[in-house]
Amino acid sequence: MVTVEERYEHLEKTIRGYNISADLNQIRAAYEYAREHHGAQMRRDGTPYITHPINVAQIVAEMRLDSESIIAALLHDCIEDTDSTYEDIARIFGVTVADIVDGVTKLTRVKYSTMEEEQMENLRKMLFAMSRDIRVILIKIADRLHNMRTMEYQTPAKQKKKAFETMEIYAPIAHRLGLAKMKWELEDLSLKYLDPVAYEEISRKLEEASRQHDRFMSRIQEEIMSRMAELGIPHATVYGRVKHPYSIYRKMYLQEKTMEELYDLFAFRVLVDTVPDCYNVLGIIHDIYKPILGRFKDYIATPKPNMYQSLHTTVIGEEGIPFEVQIRTYDMHAINEYGVAAHWKYKQGIKKEGGEADYEWIRRLLENQEDADAEEFIHSLKVDMFSDEVFVFTPRGDVVNLPAGSTPIDFAYSIHSAIGNTMVGARVNGRMVGYDYQLHNGDVVEINTSKSAHGPSRDWMSVAKSSEARSKIRQWFKRERREENIAQGRASFESELKHVGLTMAQITAPDVLPSILRRVSFQSLDEMYAAIGYGGLTALKAVNRVRDELLQINRAAALAKAAEEAAARAAQEAKAAQEAKSNLPRKVKSEKGIVVEGLSNCLVKFSKCCAPVPGDEIIGFITRGYGVSVHRRDCPNAQPDHHVEANQGRWIKVSWSDDIRDSYTTGLEVVCKDRTGLLVDISTAMSTCKVNVNSLSVHTTADGFAIFHLTISVTDSRQLNQVMNKIHQISGVMKVNRPAG
Repeated sequence: MVTVEERYEHLEKTIRGYNISADLNQIRAAYEYAREHHGAQMRRDGTPYITHPINVAQIVAEMRLDSESIIAALLHDCIEDTDSTYEDIARIFGVTVADIVDGVTKLTRVKYSTMEEEQMENLRKMLFAMSRDIRVILIKIADRLHNMRTMEYQTPAKQKKKAFETMEIYAPIAHRLGLAKMKWELEDLSLKYLDPVAYEEISRKLEEASRQHDRFMSRIQEEIMSRMAELGIPHATVYGRVKHPYSIYRKMYLQEKTMEELYDLFAFRVLVDTVPDCYNVLGIIHDIYKPILGRFKDYIATPKPNMYQSLHTTVIGEEGIPFEVQIRTYDMHAINEYGVAAHWKYKQGIKKEGGEADYEWIRRLLENQEDADAEEFIHSLKVDMFSDEVFVFTPRGDVVNLPAGSTPIDFAYSIHSAIGNTMVGARVNGRMVGYDYQLHNGDVVEINTSKSAHGPSRDWMSVAKSSEARSKIRQWFKRERREENIAQGRASFESELKHVGLTMAQITAPDVLPSILRRVSFQSLDEMYAAIGYGGLTALKAVNRVRDELLQINRAAALAKAAEEAAARAAQEAKAAQEAKSNLPRKVKSEKGIVVEGLSNCLVKFSKCCAPVPGDEIIGFITRGYGVSVHRRDCPNAQPDHHVEANQGRWIKVSWSDDIRDSYTTGLEVVCKDRTGLLVDISTAMSTCKVNVNSLSVHTTADGFAIFHLTISVTDSRQLNQVMNKIHQISGVMKVNRPAG
């Protein structure tokens, strides 16, 4: 068992190995400060909480970052999880460290109406801090990596939620920053919890074939090294590896192939001193092995946006087994493995000025999302940061990278908003193309503009792929066409409102309108109409929010009215009872939260045919020897036409007591159009609503449908309705039912 002090000593040893001028006294002070403030806090695995900051600092040290980064890593949870403040850390360790820690800290003290809004604001804050100091995201990724390494101690629901978030956000950010090793590990650990069956199967197959793989890779490695030695390539290094599980999983899924059919299950890296040596080695590889046509990529001449450089070629050896060879210099390899951390402006020995241009895309991303709501922000983040890129050229030969699927509209706005706003046509490779033409790698794009252009069309919003273009189009309409926006937005809103059966009178009632405006986050209806008009908000989304708010208002009013009526009835009954001085049978509360009229201390059970929960209208049936069975009123087995005449007297009035249990078990049936990812989406919906899933089964039909049967625990019918509404919003879900009868 490694002690806390031994973990810290290992950290110091790692730091000394690459940074002899590190401020170990200040790092030790940060460790002592964090240990004192985390105090008796424990992690789920039973270890002291301080082990987590130490492990995060260890990952940061393995990235070879500076002393301030190590200190911030040790302190990264102090503001969020202890009584420590920004001012305390700034006073003791400096403003720079405090800014980094604050950037890593989540917005835990702010409450948001939806999970999407909370995720958006945390990401926006993190990206803003990252744009000022890239160390924020490096420490955040190290934090997430260690959390994923210890995710086995969390609940299944949290495992899936964190794994999904890691796959959606943190692994792609690591890729965008060129942190290849961390990206691979984050992806593998996420797959372990998102699809454990596939993960175990791939891992098992790799383990079973490991000896065979080792022999093959050793032979290929020896062949390449021998040929390079013969031809005098100096200081060359060759090593092979098998692709990591998630990379195999993704290729099997996208290409619908088995592991044996994958072209690049094996990959070899050749490291040399210079760029000319890279191209010499490429010729040697193609001389030894037969290259596969269309499988060569030159990322040295055209680097990826995350600074990745390498030559890639796929070849076939004598045994007929295809494998990939990656050829790069030692400097390229360092950048490819550690990305921004490998030649970052704060690294020891490098001056602190300059380098901001490498991260200008972060600032542009934030600027493009100023008018976006939560869902638009998350969607745009995934498109702009995480999608595949397409590389095109200006007529002068400058390279412009855009999200895959981009159009001339995206290209025009990436050059300048004025170019996009005055655009009247586009040429690709000298030929006129439509605005919706999808650009391909290597296209030369020329934009035709005119001073008399009327500005962008509203249809461009659906054609543009990048959030930068959509944001600039929105800004133009917001600035130039306010009255038109209001008129068009109002028409769209009223049309959607009519479609769902609501009227403007219901919304503009004095006691309702303030709540409606708070829900849609606008000061007035005209502001909302303008946003719909320029594309900042869809009419459908606005109406859905209005409808949800009206439902809550009406439900609250109904509950208040019901409470008043119940109070009045109770007062009348109490008065009648006192006047008559009658000895009426007392309602006795059972241990399951059910009041049975006229009976006391009786056994109560909930019928499995309809599984009622608090809030449902219910009725009881006196069974033979099993007490009272409670049914929902709408259960077919409780309908009058199902009552056997001999049992008429056994139906009895029951009701829910005031102090019910924490949770009740019920069932759901979800009918969906079958697609990949349905199970993950439904699990995420359960996690969002904080509902435990007791069991889940699914079967598919020949006509492409999937039917899920879930058993869940909820507190009442209101939470159940929330769950059903959340599932109903999932793409492909046709129907959500509560089984009965």
